[in-house]
Amino acid sequence: MSGAESARHRGPSGMLLFMTIFLLLHIPLFIYPVFRLGDWLGLGDLLVWITALPIVLSQIISRWLLRKVRQEWLKRLRQFADLILGISPVVLINLLLAEIAVALGWIAAESAAWTVLAVSFLIGGLGVLVALYPLVKRVNLRSSKLAMPLRIVQITDVHIGSRSARFLEELLARIVPLEPDLLCITGDFIDAWAVPEKELVALRNLDFPIYFSTGNHERYEDLEAILARLENLGVVVLCNRAVMHRDDVQVIGIDDQDDVRQVERELANIPLAERSFKLLMYHRPVGLEAAASAGIDLMLSGHTHNGQIFPFNLLVKRVFKRIVGMYSLSDTVLYVSQGTGTWGPVMRIGTRSEITLFELEKLE
Repeated sequence: MSGAESARHRGPSGMLLFMTIFLLLHIPLFIYPVFRLGDWLGLGDLLVWITALPIVLSQIISRWLLRKVRQEWLKRLRQFADLILGISPVVLINLLLAEIAVALGWIAAESAAWTVLAVSFLIGGLGVLVALYPLVKRVNLRSSKLAMPLRIVQITDVHIGSRSARFLEELLARIVPLEPDLLCITGDFIDAWAVPEKELVALRNLDFPIYFSTGNHERYEDLEAILARLENLGVVVLCNRAVMHRDDVQVIGIDDQDDVRQVERELANIPLAERSFKLLMYHRPVGLEAAASAGIDLMLSGHTHNGQIFPFNLLVKRVFKRIVGMYSLSDTVLYVSQGTGTWGPVMRIGTRSEITLFELEKLE
């Protein structure tokens, strides 16, 4: 969830708190590094201020002024501003380590500054490469409810709008050889206003069913239009409903909401096929207890990005107790994907973008 967008769903006191935190974070992430490095490098005050101004304003420009732009050059400008955000914690951590080295006399201040910049941009560059090429994560499961094997591919948090149509095309080209029986898209597939159908048309070329459940970002944009575009492309949109994929497999989709009881409440209203393998798609990794009580066999979620860029995963753990990988309760398995795309910076540090392949066998 983006800060600017989530703030729209808070009351006045929540907005004030968010804005306070947002502005205070500019001090360690942007202001302190620029002025400290400028001092170590012996830059003049004017040059430091000229450098600091666009960096300090980058997130205001990206999150507010450029949030709904469609022109390609403005989208590139927003992506550059997002990269500043992505690399900022790396610079900060390296700078704090350099402060210790300089204080102990292990390295001269100017050399420390150049080292901080070189190491940070190297890590950032590697983080961009990791974000551009999702890995295929294979998960093997068995179930006595299956009449035959089942291959499921999950993608989540693709973030088309922030990410391009070309990224989607390349992603789907990697999925086809996996020969899935079905593709599950568990929310945050689109994160921008008025993404045209032509940017999603690659979905139409797939010869296996695609099931979609909403994420928080679709709610922040033109939700009804997004759902209509996906349906036009042959995607099965599951808004608090279930369909039979085949006689022994039921697929359920629940709409994302900022409510920890959403899964419990909606499952109570959806007719469940008792003897079939029940696959639940819900964007955020909450509601495992309700899913287990309802007899769900496999629940697929995303949303967390596993923090995407270290050390944000430490903050995500404060919000969600299940942020990545596999969890089980009774006979129910929850899998939380790290996310296939990225939000904000096209960068991952300490995490990986993933395409998840579930290979399910019949348990004799």
